[in-house]
Amino acid sequence: MDPSPAAPAPSLGTPATRLEGREKVTGKARYAAEYALPDRAYGWPVPATVARGRVTAVDTAGALALPGVLAVLTPYDAPRLGPSEDPTLRVLQDPEVPHRGWYVALAVAETPEAARAAAAAVRVRYAAEPHDAVLHTGHPAAYTPEQVNGGYPAHREKGDAAAAFAAAPVRVDCAYAVPPLHNHPMEPHAATAHWDAGAGALTVYDSSQGSGLVRSTLAALFGLPADHVTVVSEHVGGAFGCKGTPRPHVVLAVMAARHTGRPVTLALPRRHLAAVVGHRAPTLHRVRLGAREDGTLTALAHEVTTHTSRVREFVEQAAVPSRVMYAAPALLTTHRVVPLDVPTPSWMRAPGEAPGMYALESAMDELACALGIDPVELRVRNEPAAEPDSGHPFSSRHLVECLREGAARFDWAAHRTPRRDGPLLIGTGVAAATYPVYVAPSSARAHALPDGRYLVQTNATDLGTGARTVLAQIAADALRVALDRVTVEIGHSALPQGSVAGGSAGTASWGWAVHDACTSLVALLARRSGPIPEAGVSVPADTTASAKQKSPYARHAFGAHFAQVQADTVTGEVRVRRLLGVFAAGRILNPLTARSQFVGGMVMGLGMALTEHSTMDPAFGDFTENDLASYHVPAHADVPDIEVHWLDEHDKHLNPVGGKGIGEIGIVGTAAAIGNAFHHATGRRIRELPLTPDRVLAALA
Repeated sequence: MDPSPAAPAPSLGTPATRLEGREKVTGKARYAAEYALPDRAYGWPVPATVARGRVTAVDTAGALALPGVLAVLTPYDAPRLGPSEDPTLRVLQDPEVPHRGWYVALAVAETPEAARAAAAAVRVRYAAEPHDAVLHTGHPAAYTPEQVNGGYPAHREKGDAAAAFAAAPVRVDCAYAVPPLHNHPMEPHAATAHWDAGAGALTVYDSSQGSGLVRSTLAALFGLPADHVTVVSEHVGGAFGCKGTPRPHVVLAVMAARHTGRPVTLALPRRHLAAVVGHRAPTLHRVRLGAREDGTLTALAHEVTTHTSRVREFVEQAAVPSRVMYAAPALLTTHRVVPLDVPTPSWMRAPGEAPGMYALESAMDELACALGIDPVELRVRNEPAAEPDSGHPFSSRHLVECLREGAARFDWAAHRTPRRDGPLLIGTGVAAATYPVYVAPSSARAHALPDGRYLVQTNATDLGTGARTVLAQIAADALRVALDRVTVEIGHSALPQGSVAGGSAGTASWGWAVHDACTSLVALLARRSGPIPEAGVSVPADTTASAKQKSPYARHAFGAHFAQVQADTVTGEVRVRRLLGVFAAGRILNPLTARSQFVGGMVMGLGMALTEHSTMDPAFGDFTENDLASYHVPAHADVPDIEVHWLDEHDKHLNPVGGKGIGEIGIVGTAAAIGNAFHHATGRRIRELPLTPDRVLAALA
């Protein structure tokens, strides 16, 4: 049976609007805390107020005496948990306090207000211990780990970078610092948990990047068969990495529901997020570049020092992008990490690439200044023929084309003379961007229905990126039908397994499975005769074997950022007047949602450059900027009219849909382009982010 004798025009590559858009703007879309189950109660956690030590006593009497309070769980009476590979989830299991903000109790009440009041009434006594929360390059506890985030070797060396640097005619040796950063999604972490005691089954609605991982984790922690746990993450209000693994809120919600026998919703207050859901760890960089007089690199050394917690090792892979970018015969990249009494860092949009490329691309700009070579031309002269670290050929690499296209669109040459407009100093900057291509095994199921419609199922997660819509477009093209004949179901652990939404790999991973299921369904229908039965016809697909095959190619997306900024010599305020990005990221599947992703990343990079930072208080061991009043994400007035363009890149070494992933590359390089533009405008180099007025005025003085 031919599903569509007259196939419509392809859907992929067209700017289809979000399929769930109407549900979101009308309030029909339900998020994790919005499932109003009968007899629902609410939880509110109690964070530790010491930076390190032990709980010696918890007085719950005052809290339990308040109206509407159902329970207060403590390390002495909370349900015991099973094993977990993530020790940050073993909450209320012992009296140890590894960092300030670690949860030491949980109040449960009839209303959120009563739960909050009860949490405030809990009295906790501690035996405090000396703590250390300060990162510096000479810390005596620093060590080189075996691996960094992403499974990359922590240390790589090709040739003798130190000797090559010492012998280079032109050298730059610079230190850069990126502070702790926080994800702050619009929807804070939340979960609603419900136990069916009779069936021994658990249902959880969680704000997560992967309901399948939450399901397996909760099953292990609470001693349940995986098929007795259902996790729903149908709509998620942003994540940027901090919802990539289960977080303590969902464990506490399940604990409270089991203890009280009632459904429980726990939505974390924003002020708690800095301590319990991960952060981008601070990174201290030393970058050394040695070059000939013509600008060709002879040595590149990128050394990073960062912190981790004493609970779980997480090492930001900030030197790894330097293994990809430029042709240097001697290449050294290494990481050192210091375990401190701090919250455990984790993923934040483009972990590794965002801070690492800020340092590398700032150093490249400093080298261009030292040589008197145009910064665009310097990058072009150091274009490698193969990936510098591995020696593998690139599946495709159009960085030079991005630089050339961006320079033309920006009218780069015409803006290379800095100028002054009253108190404003105006300049321009450029930086390159890169992000690796990841793909993970996933599965999907495609159904042909008797009414001529199609249902496609996969446990993907749409974080607001438009993944649901793009998957429907992939399915429509594979089925050779119009988009409005396809329904997509995602965000439910009972659906075919889908990978976590992270690493800019979601669409490539889920889309591969959807493509395979739909093409197989077309082939099956072509062999059939007669009408579709009432139950429909279904075909599954699983990409595990295909996705796990190791590619002989180095696969990366690339881009170029161009920025024009103004620095106010009176107030010290830096503003971006213009921001342009050009990207080579494989096939762009939906221009509308893709542009949104690129722009969103660039806005986040602007915040990284100018406003966003967190301070670790050495005395109290916590982050002082822990809400949106003190942690300044860019507002509308901070953001210029951002321009985004992309090259029509065809890479046959990727996946059936040809995409490289676009969720993260937009942030990579943006901060460096803005910092380089500030230097061009003022002649002053600030090597620590963000470029706040106090630092600017000190530099200009």
